Amino acid sequence: MPIPGSPFPSPDDIDRAAARIGAHIRNTPLERSTLRADFELLLKCEHLQKTGSFKLRGAMNRLMALDDKQIIHGVVAASTGNHGQGVALAANVTGAAATVYVPENSSPMKLAAIEALGARLVKVPGSGLESELMARRAAESSGQVFISPYNDPLVIAGQGTIGKELTEQHPGLDAVFIAVGGGGLITGMATYLKAYNRHIRIYGCWPRNSPAMHECIQAGHIFDVTELPTLSDGTAGGIEPDTITFEACRRLIDEHVLVSESEIANAMGLIAEREHWVVEGAAGVALAGCLKKTTELNGQSVAVVLCGRNIDPDKFSNAVRHFSV
Repeated sequence: MPIPGSPFPSPDDIDRAAARIGAHIRNTPLERSTLRADFELLLKCEHLQKTGSFKLRGAMNRLMALDDKQIIHGVVAASTGNHGQGVALAANVTGAAATVYVPENSSPMKLAAIEALGARLVKVPGSGLESELMARRAAESSGQVFISPYNDPLVIAGQGTIGKELTEQHPGLDAVFIAVGGGGLITGMATYLKAYNRHIRIYGCWPRNSPAMHECIQAGHIFDVTELPTLSDGTAGGIEPDTITFEACRRLIDEHVLVSESEIANAMGLIAEREHWVVEGAAGVALAGCLKKTTELNGQSVAVVLCGRNIDPDKFSNAVRHFSV
């Protein structure tokens, strides 16, 4: 659940988050890509962030806002990857003990990365939902703070610092393409971007196999959306019934773009070939979404958020094996 009584973060909250976490994160570069000549394509390189994902920003802001008593008691989270690594590193920085609940069938590589950053792992039979439910119960029982990956104003404000960086790096952007899972990244960024550039268009991008927030917005309410396996495991999963990002997504996202698994893989392959970077499926979703909208972007300045790089080598190799330019 979100913090009781806490409103959705404002641009001022995001400014405060940037000041709070600035010494502990990277201000990631905005690089011009050669993938398009008909418009200016800029890549926001969050895959170069510490821990390999934007998730560190929100986790760091949340933990750095804890009081001394909360730090002493430690924190609890549930994750199989990026959020868990972000919480683990933020806990290391703040001196809090972190416990991360994970599905027992999670990728050994991802679990090793979380553990290497100092978190204690608790393996749970079943899916990510079972892990989250158990983590929440444990936090309530122990009185520890549960660190949500998106349903928390401080976490959202931390993710919103990417929007602040973009306004400083390129104030005249026309559009931004962002992969959407629980909505913390896109709503945090859009809050800041739209406050300083009322003409900017925010494109939310989803894999067709896992479009939970998209389907909920179309229906006008949150419900359990049937999902299929996707390369974009970073955005997969359902939406919490009380999430504060739902209304914000309805209000702030200007256009929805759905992409196929082959389009995601092709985007990942393009990044590997042209930019020599490995990115995960969620980053591929954002670029694939942009490449579906090229006819309406002619002559514009467009940013695509490459949100992370944490993907198993075998999964990446299999994904990009048959990509085509």
